[in-house]
This record gives sequence, structure tokens and C-alpha cells, in this order.
Amino acid sequence: MSSSQMLKGVLEGCLLAVISKGEIYGYEMIERLQEYGFTMVSEGSIYPLLLRMKKEELVTTRVITSTSGPKRKYYSLSPKGENELQQFKERWNELSVSVSKLLD
Repeated sequence: MSSSQMLKGVLEGCLLAVISKGEIYGYEMIERLQEYGFTMVSEGSIYPLLLRMKKEELVTTRVITSTSGPKRKYYSLSPKGENELQQFKERWNELSVSVSKLLD
């Protein structure tokens, strides 16, 4: 299984974590993820997910005029998104402990 296949299952939680650190636009999310080592994440993988997260009311958006190009859509966590992030953290901790035990 490739890293990108494994990432698919956790990308939403990772995006929620990035957004939880403050209002952010899409391309900036990719840069932030890459800073954490997620070099395989592309625009094509996050924008459909962000759209779904918006429909599920996990994030809110607002469009802001940019001084250097087109308008940008900024994302923030909604209360529902904050709750989902907390649940993701709990599930991730349980899963990572179990996998670590298995691999040791």
C-alpha cells in the first residue's frame, strides 16, 4: 500500500487539524501539510474534500479579495468541525496505539 493510499483515509482529519490553527485558504493548506511532511498532497486531493466538508458543515468559508491575484476562499472550523476533529484525534490515538503494538 502506498503512502498516498494510506493518507486518503486520514486526510480529512489532517485538514481539520490544519484549519483549527486559524483561518486558511486552500493552497496555503497544501503548503502547511507539506511542512509537516505530507508531500504527496495535491490540490486535486484537497479541494473535493473541502467541498464535501463545507456541505457537511464541518467548515465555514468566506471569500476575501487578495492583493496578489484572484479572490481567495478562506476556511474556518465550525463547531461541528471542532467536534469532528476531537473525535478524529481520539480514533487516531486508538488506531496508532493498536498498530504500534501489532508492529512491535
